Amino acid sequence: MKVKDTLNLGKTKFPMRGNLPNKEAEWQQAWEENKIYEKRQKLNEGKPTFELLDGPPFANGDIHMGHALNKVSKDIIIRYHSMNGFRSPYVPGWDTHGLPIEQQLAKKGVKRKEISMSEYRKMCRDFAEGEIKKQMAGFKRLGVSADWDHPYITYQPEFEKEEVKVFGEMVNKGYIYRGKKPVYWSPSSESTLAEAEIEYKDVKSPSIFVAFKVRDGKDLLDNDTSFIIWTTTPWTMPSNEAICVNPKFNYSLINADGKKYVVAEERISFLQEKLGWENVEILKTFKGAELEGLTATHPFYDRESLLILGNHVTLDDGTGLVHTAPGFGADDFVVGMKYKLPIFSPIDEHGCFTDEVPEYEGVYYDDANKMITKRMTENGSLLKLDFFTHSYPHDWRTKKPVIFRATPQWFASIDKFRPQLLSELEKVSFIPDWGKTRLYNMIRDRGDWVISRQRAWGVPLPIFYAENGEPIMTKEIIDHVADLFGKYGSNVWFERDAKDLLPEGYTNPASPNGKFTKETDIMDVWFDSGTAHAGVAKLRDNLQFPADLVLEGSDQYRGWFNSLLITSVAAFGVAPYKAILSQGFTLDKNGVKMSKSLGNVIAPSDIERQFGAEIIRLWVASVDSSSDVAVSVDSFKQVSETYRKIRNTLRFMLANTTDFDPKADGVAYEDLRPEDKYIAVKLNDLVKDLHDEYDAYDFADVTKNVVRFITNELSTFYLDFAKDVVYIDPEDSHSRRSMQTVIYDAVVKIAKLMTPILPHTMEQVWEYLKEPEEFVQLAEMPEVEDLADADEIEKDWSAFMDFRDDVLKSLEVARADKLIGKSLEAKVTVYPSEDLKKTFDKINSNFGQLLIVSQFEISTDAAPANADKYEDASLLVEKADGEVCQRCRMIKTDVGDDSNFPTFCARCAKIVTEEYPQTIEEGFEG
Repeated sequence: MKVKDTLNLGKTKFPMRGNLPNKEAEWQQAWEENKIYEKRQKLNEGKPTFELLDGPPFANGDIHMGHALNKVSKDIIIRYHSMNGFRSPYVPGWDTHGLPIEQQLAKKGVKRKEISMSEYRKMCRDFAEGEIKKQMAGFKRLGVSADWDHPYITYQPEFEKEEVKVFGEMVNKGYIYRGKKPVYWSPSSESTLAEAEIEYKDVKSPSIFVAFKVRDGKDLLDNDTSFIIWTTTPWTMPSNEAICVNPKFNYSLINADGKKYVVAEERISFLQEKLGWENVEILKTFKGAELEGLTATHPFYDRESLLILGNHVTLDDGTGLVHTAPGFGADDFVVGMKYKLPIFSPIDEHGCFTDEVPEYEGVYYDDANKMITKRMTENGSLLKLDFFTHSYPHDWRTKKPVIFRATPQWFASIDKFRPQLLSELEKVSFIPDWGKTRLYNMIRDRGDWVISRQRAWGVPLPIFYAENGEPIMTKEIIDHVADLFGKYGSNVWFERDAKDLLPEGYTNPASPNGKFTKETDIMDVWFDSGTAHAGVAKLRDNLQFPADLVLEGSDQYRGWFNSLLITSVAAFGVAPYKAILSQGFTLDKNGVKMSKSLGNVIAPSDIERQFGAEIIRLWVASVDSSSDVAVSVDSFKQVSETYRKIRNTLRFMLANTTDFDPKADGVAYEDLRPEDKYIAVKLNDLVKDLHDEYDAYDFADVTKNVVRFITNELSTFYLDFAKDVVYIDPEDSHSRRSMQTVIYDAVVKIAKLMTPILPHTMEQVWEYLKEPEEFVQLAEMPEVEDLADADEIEKDWSAFMDFRDDVLKSLEVARADKLIGKSLEAKVTVYPSEDLKKTFDKINSNFGQLLIVSQFEISTDAAPANADKYEDASLLVEKADGEVCQRCRMIKTDVGDDSNFPTFCARCAKIVTEEYPQTIEEGFEG
C-alpha cells in the first residue's frame, strides 16, 4: 500500500472543462425530450401565479445581443419563480405585421401592386413564419425555457380576433374618430408613423427670413410695413395661412435702413446682426395681443395671411413671428383649428406636391426648397437664406426624413380617458423608479394616437362605409368581423366583398341600394402588440390579467409600455401590468449602439461557438442592465474566468463528497463542529440575500454574492483547510462527515440558486448529487432556515476572521523575510486581548488547522518585543519545531513517536492503525 492510499483524496468524474459549445445542445435536447418545461408547469399547479407578459420581438433577422439580454433576463425571472413557489408559465410572442416585412419582400423582387392583396399578404405571413422559426432556434440555443409549441403571434386568427374586439370596445366608448390633422408621414414608407417609430438624426436645412407685407394694419400699422417670419421649411410656404405671435411678448415697429418691419423686441439685436442692418430705429412697441386680426399678404400669392395668437411662440430663435401652415405642423394645426383656418396640405403620399399647387406639381418637397427660395429672392420677399445643422425626425426603418402632413386618418382620442390612464399608472411599480416619471409624462403630454396605416400587411381596420361615405362602426358589426377573423384570419377582409363581411341581413338607411365599401387602411402595428394583454393574457386559461411584470428595453416607454397601457385602460379600465422593468441598450466597447449598418454587432451565435451560451447568460447576470451596457469579446473572456471559478470550486466540492450520502452520513446542524456551523450560517445568509436579490431583479448582485461566497467563505478559507479534514481524518469520522454535510449542502443550494442563470452547468452538477429530483429544474429553491444562535455564531466568527487577517499579514511578512516558505512551516503564538481570548474560548476549535499552520499556541504571557502588534492581539511567527509528517505534511514534534510509522505524526499513526491495520505488518511502498 502507498501512503496516498490511506488518504481520502477527492475524486469525481465531473469534468474540469465544461465543453459548453458542444455539450449545451445535448442538454437542451434532453430537456426537450424529457419535457422539462411541461413537468415544471405540472409541479406548479395550484400555486400562486406569477406572470411575465412577453413583449414580442419583430420577426425579422437573426437575434442580436439585445435580444439575448432581454430573453435571458426573462428566463432568469421565470426560472426563479417557477422554482420558488409560483406557477409561472412563459408564453413567448412575436410581432409580425408592418413595413419591415414588406421591405424584405420588395428586396426579393416582389411587386406588391402586381399581385392580389390576399396573395401578397400570404407571402408576408410565410416570410414572418420563417423568421420566427429562425429566432426561436436562437432563443432555444440560449437555454430559454418556454412554451415554444404554443407561442403567441400577432398574425394568429385568435390574436387578431381579440385585437379587433379591443378596437370595438374603444369604438363603443367613443374613443375612435376620423379626422384630418398633421401626423408624422414617411414618404419613403408611404405611411403614417407613430412617435415610437421616429428617431432623430442631424441634417442640414435651409434657414430663411421672409417679409410679409401688411395688408390690413387696422390703424396699428401702415401698409408700407412688413412682418418678418423665420422658417426652416421653405417648401411649406405655399400652405401658409397665418402668422402667429405670442400675446404676452413685446413687438416693435422698427425702421431698418429705411424699411419698416415688425419683429419681437427681444430679437432686434439678433436680427440686426443676422440681416446686416446698419441703422435700426424703434418707432413704437406694443403687445402681441394687439396684432390679432391684422392681415398680411402671402409672399408670392395674392392671398391673405391672418395674424393670430399662440402661446407656443418662443423667443429662443427666429423673429418672434411664426409662419403657420396648419396642414404641416402640430402646433400650427391646433391654433389653425382655433381660428378656423384651412387645413391645406398639398403633398401626396410620396412626398410630392399635388395639382393643388400646379406650379410645383410632382416636385419632391425637399427639391421644392430651391424653387421656392428662388421665387422669393426674385420678388424681394426673401431677406436672408442660410443653412444650419439640427436634429430632425427620421423613419426608424428606412432611415429617411419624415414630414408632418395633414391627411385623413383614424385616431384614438387620448384626451377622453387621459385621467384614467394617469390614475392607473400610479398603481404600477417601476424598476428603475425613474421610469414612472418618464412614462407618466409621456402619457400626460401625448396627443391623440394615429391608429391607421396605409400599408398592406397588418390587421385591417374593421370599418365599413355607406353609399354617402358615412363610416359604419357598430358593436354588432365589429363583433361579427372579429368572429370572422378568429375563424378565417384577417385575410378574409381582402378575400370577400364588403357586403359579405357584414352580418347577414344587415341594412343601413345611408345605403338604400345595399352598396357598402370597406376601409383599406390597416391598424398601427403598435395596436397589434399593444393588445397582447387581450390576445394572450386574457385569452389563455393558464395566464392571468393584469400581468405581474413586463420587461423590455427603455425605448418601449414610448412604444410597447405605452400602447399596452392605452388599449388596456381604454378597453378594460385597468393597467395591463403591475410592474415595469426596463433595460438599457447593448453598446459596443466604444459606447456606440450596436447596429448592422455600423458593423459593430456581436452575434450571440458567435459567442456560443467560442464560449457557450452559459457565458452569455452569466454576462447578462453580471451587468447592470438598468442602463446601457457595453459589450465586447473581452467582456465574455472576463466572464468566462468567473465561470471557471464557479465551476472549479463546485468540482472540488463534488470530489470531496463522492463518498457522502446525505441521508446516511449527514450530521444535524446542532451536532456540527463550530467551523462547520459558521459556514452553514453564512450559507443561510447567502440563501436569504439571493432570494431578496432575485425578487428585486438584481441579477448582478446575485452573481456577485455567489462569487463572493465561493471565493471568500469557501475557496480561500473553508475549502482551503478542508483538505486536512476530508483527506486526512478517518472516512467515517465525525469531523469529516460534519464538514461533508456542509460542503454537500452548499453544492445543493448553490446549484438550485444558480439554475436560473446557469441551467446547463447546474444540471450537470446535479447529475453528481444524490438528490431525489431527476433534474435540478424540477427542484425547489432552498428556503431560509432558522438556525440556532446564528447571530452569536456570526459575531464570534467575525472577530475570528478579523484575527485571521492579522495572522495572514504576519505570515506574509515572515515569508518575505525568508523565515518560512509555506504557511505549514510556521508556528504562531498569539498574545490575545481579553475579548479575543473569550472568542477563542467560545469557538473552541483547532485554530492551527483553520489557519493552516503546523503549530498554534495561545499565550497568557506578555508579548515579546519582536511580536507583531495588532488591535486585539500580538503575534509571533516562528519556524515550526519538529519534522514533516509524510501523510498530513504538517511539521510536528511527535513524528516517529509510533515506531510502526516512523514518518507519521501521532495523529496520522493513530488513524492508519485504526483504519488500515494491515499496514503495520505490510508497511508502505517506497
